[in-house]
Amino acid sequence: MSRLWDKGAPLDQRILKFTAGDDHRLDQRLVRYDVLASIAHARMLTQQGLLSSEDCEAICIGLTGLGEQHARDEWSIALEEEDAHGALESRLIEKIGPAGGRLHLGRSRNDQVLAALRLYMKEAADTLREGAETVARALDTLAERQGDCPLPGYTHMQPAMPSSVRLWAEGFAAELRDDADGLDTGKRRADLNPLGSAAGYGAPGIDLDREATRESLGFASNQNPVTSVQLSRGKAEATLVFEVALLLGDLGRLAADLLLFYTSEFAFVSLPEDMTTGSSIMPQKRNPDVLELVRSTQAVATGALAEIFAITTKLNSGYQRDLQRLKAPLFRVVDLAEDTLAIMAHALGGIAFRPENIRLDTALTAAERANQLAIREGIPFREAYRVVARSLDDE
Repeated sequence: MSRLWDKGAPLDQRILKFTAGDDHRLDQRLVRYDVLASIAHARMLTQQGLLSSEDCEAICIGLTGLGEQHARDEWSIALEEEDAHGALESRLIEKIGPAGGRLHLGRSRNDQVLAALRLYMKEAADTLREGAETVARALDTLAERQGDCPLPGYTHMQPAMPSSVRLWAEGFAAELRDDADGLDTGKRRADLNPLGSAAGYGAPGIDLDREATRESLGFASNQNPVTSVQLSRGKAEATLVFEVALLLGDLGRLAADLLLFYTSEFAFVSLPEDMTTGSSIMPQKRNPDVLELVRSTQAVATGALAEIFAITTKLNSGYQRDLQRLKAPLFRVVDLAEDTLAIMAHALGGIAFRPENIRLDTALTAAERANQLAIREGIPFREAYRVVARSLDDE
């Protein structure tokens, strides 16, 4: 099988397996985006007089068909094809003949993969944003359903002030909406068109119209100068993963609260039996495993973020093969976040607070009493604070 870079010499199969790595599996999700970017590139070449209209039409029809077939699981990327780009080009040439080989004019796999990755990251950020807003709406529904149920508010893990299910749920909902906005911010570095930068130094001797591919693919702007494109590798990935880590952190804290509230000592909430698992040894046990797994997700994201930083640390300018390893942590975190958001939106619908088990000690009103005493008596708050503290000792 001929590869994009083939010059006729055979490649040691062990070297192929190691250098291709998991790309042939990871790139399955990039096929659709590489099709879009390749069609935009072909049309730009035609506008510039570098590709005939007939060849462009054959390429676009061929790529569209290959993308549709891949979506129907009629083919997948083989190890010998290395990645999505090699698979599509070799299959395109097989499908439409020599015209397929004209598509690579003016580009490199380096700007190809970035175009596909950035289109993927933009769409992933939008999907995760909707997922965060869905969980926020589930919390809104919980607040509407049981918002008047009292809750003790905690500081330092000690009962501190009166609160309610409404205040508790709306606080988490607000932070999840903030996380959703953060995902939009995280798209900025992915919203730059890398096409036309080729291997990092442009396409010498060819008049490319980068604005045409930018507009066709919906990127906010072209990335300039072309030498900055490879220097930016890992930054869009790290930004998105960082924002996802913040999102998963909020979901983890939400899960931690619910786990505490579910303990038999608290018994503030109930969970449907079909949302809990059993013990292999203790017949009485029902375990909130789903919430425990949600609680751990931020650790996975922060580990992936460290992985991305470590891969790019101290790399020289220009493309380095190390950058291939950025895909795995990025995809791993996006998949985990999508699954976690979906399961939390589902789980919140089954959670019910148990007001019969929730009691607010009168001491929780101490701060309110100190405020009222200071206002009523016209004394400094610090003095009122001490008066109330002494009264609590006497109770």
